[in-house]
Amino acid sequence: MSGIATAVVAAAVIGAGTAIYTTDVNRKKQNEAQDQAKAQALRQEKLNEEAQNKANQRKADPLSILQAAQQAAKGGVGSTMLTGSAGVSPDLLKLGKTSLLGA
Repeated sequence: MSGIATAVVAAAVIGAGTAIYTTDVNRKKQNEAQDQAKAQALRQEKLNEEAQNKANQRKADPLSILQAAQQAAKGGVGSTMLTGSAGVSPDLLKLGKTSLLGA
């Protein structure tokens, strides 16, 4: 009887080991499939973003740039945002008292 009991226990241990091994192999395959799906999703997201950026490119508008330059030229040579049409008075350019270095 002891031999039969040992055989039954050995068969149970082998069966359990096989089940554990099979479960582990299946878990690894499932993890690999998930990793591949994530990588594919990231690639697809990047492709979608590139396609959207390509469709929504910013393009130069040379006509509006030319019109803005022509409009600015109508103000005259001395007309800038900083100086106005009269230019800058030399008295305003003096920073302080006169010295031998700045005279």
